[in-house]
Amino acid sequence: MAALLEGLVVAHLGQGIAVEAGDKTILCQTLRKLDTVAVGDKVLWSQSSPDQGRIEQILPRRSLLSRPSRNEKTRPVAANIDTVFVVFAVEPFCDFLLMDQYLAVCENRDINAALVLNKTDLPPSDSIEQELLGYQQLGYPLYRVSATAAAGLDTLKAALKDQVSIFSGQSGVGKSSLTNALIPDKDLKTNAISATTKLGRHTTTAATLYHLAEGGDLIDSPGVAIFGLAGLTEAQLAYGYREFQPLLDECQFNNCRHVLDKGCAVRAAAETGAIAMSRYQRFLKLREKMPLANP
Repeated sequence: MAALLEGLVVAHLGQGIAVEAGDKTILCQTLRKLDTVAVGDKVLWSQSSPDQGRIEQILPRRSLLSRPSRNEKTRPVAANIDTVFVVFAVEPFCDFLLMDQYLAVCENRDINAALVLNKTDLPPSDSIEQELLGYQQLGYPLYRVSATAAAGLDTLKAALKDQVSIFSGQSGVGKSSLTNALIPDKDLKTNAISATTKLGRHTTTAATLYHLAEGGDLIDSPGVAIFGLAGLTEAQLAYGYREFQPLLDECQFNNCRHVLDKGCAVRAAAETGAIAMSRYQRFLKLREKMPLANP
């Protein structure tokens, strides 16, 4: 039996998976019995031909982000993420509902989360600044950057160093321009992966892991940066709101849904202003969007 080698999954290609092992990248297939391999996975692989390999085993993951798939199933987006950076901007608009959704997933997946306000040439309104202050008070770091003006990038690079990160956020907020600003030779690196694995550019990748010059890895996932609430229960959604966590055990009933339930400590805190009413209202909206949520 061929020796098993350790490698890092750096891209999902149309006809296989690019695995980085030492200073080379090799095209691998996977054993059918394996779960879906995600970019960021550490794997054991064997050589099947001079320039191809086969993934035999997925090594234990410290974290996993998934997105909704067909038949109410989920599909992995990226593995072994340390921090999700939620990118947003004043234009097209600040989607705080989507932001809360990302943060709730991170809280439950034990992944750090940070906020990145891009397009700082467009000043936020007072109401947006108030929301942002609320997130900072909850302990979420906020980075103000402009990808086009190259402002604030050094601070963001320092935050990305020595960890595995991924950008998420709605379309139009500048995730791609931000990635290009942080990885100036991104196209060269993508071409190198395609060339090494003998596949052309037409096999566009769903996600690619790049090594940052300053240290750390950034996973770029165009088109699949949205990971949904699939896999979260209603109780986990409530836990995903950081300010709710100390209150959950104070509700009168163990199965409190934090809607109109009698003796709900979370709703009482929102009504008295102890926690932000805007975040509580967004929790109710997300709860309605969840599969099988009760009215």
